[in-house]
Amino acid sequence: MSIHTQYLESFLRSQFYMLRMDGPLPLPYRHYIAIMKLVKTGENNWSLPELVHAVVLLAHYHALASFVFGSGINPERDPDTSNGVRLIAVNNFCVCDLANDNNIENASLTSSNFGIADSLSELEALMERMKRLQEDKEDEEASQEEMATRFENEKKESLLVISGGICAFPVLISFDDEIVSTDVSRYIEDPGFGYKDFARRGEEHLPTFRAQDYTWENHGFSLVNRLYSDIGHLLDEKFRMVYNLTYNTMATHEDVDTTMLRRALFNYVHCMYGIRYDDYDYGEVNQLLERSLKVYIKTVTCYPERTTKRMYDSYWRQFKHSEKVHVNLLLMEARMQAELLYALRAITRHLT
Repeated sequence: MSIHTQYLESFLRSQFYMLRMDGPLPLPYRHYIAIMKLVKTGENNWSLPELVHAVVLLAHYHALASFVFGSGINPERDPDTSNGVRLIAVNNFCVCDLANDNNIENASLTSSNFGIADSLSELEALMERMKRLQEDKEDEEASQEEMATRFENEKKESLLVISGGICAFPVLISFDDEIVSTDVSRYIEDPGFGYKDFARRGEEHLPTFRAQDYTWENHGFSLVNRLYSDIGHLLDEKFRMVYNLTYNTMATHEDVDTTMLRRALFNYVHCMYGIRYDDYDYGEVNQLLERSLKVYIKTVTCYPERTTKRMYDSYWRQFKHSEKVHVNLLLMEARMQAELLYALRAITRHLT
């Protein structure tokens, strides 16, 4: 995260406040909640402030897992090494190079399976699609009916990512029931607990969370701030920081407006969780995010422990490592906000 210093400062302020500053939950409870997969209350029910504090902590660490695994910080299992663990190399550098701040900023994203020429043409094609979408938007906007249809199509397609035909990596197909063995498995009562798609495949009418009915800005923020003082401001600053963060570059190109691309990444994560923005044209998602990137996003945000270096290398191969870290920051915050929206909406309904 230190590659993006403004965001890191905002992130650390929020995390420090949640774990160390005044709040409804005692300090040991906060750390215990941070490592849980599931909250179960005992005989004594929690107060609403305690519940909100716990929800924020859980959402924070669920999303943080996506960033950690997605950025290659976690070591992969390797049967060919003596201890069974090898460090993931990013852009032909080991993670120790990243930690020591070695000179990786200008390293191009390469893969043994793909050529530089293909990467460059992929980049140019993406920029051309961005330009064409912008021109089309200026000429004529899609109707509300058409935008609703595009959202439904994108939402249904997201259910097929990884386990269906859209998957670009055969190793990921049909592992919904697979139980991953990890070093933390002894702490888990239910090893099969994890992300489930918000609807069963094949359903005609998939549930939709209409963002305008319960937004972070108008509803979630005020509830959190009322029950857990000041955290709402810190979270809001963090969400805005990552959403607006830009250096106006794309790989070797400068002076590029990346707003459309950042919005597509953020909104695709919410789309996977059934959240729809009426004023957003989801045709942009389909145009800007290729299949390998969608597989990466679905894995990082829903099954982070299954993220591999191959997935990381497979998308935006000409982009710098710092730009891919930026992608992971967007995915992390979109994932956290989606979880908070569902949880806070449920608490609001309980209150009313």
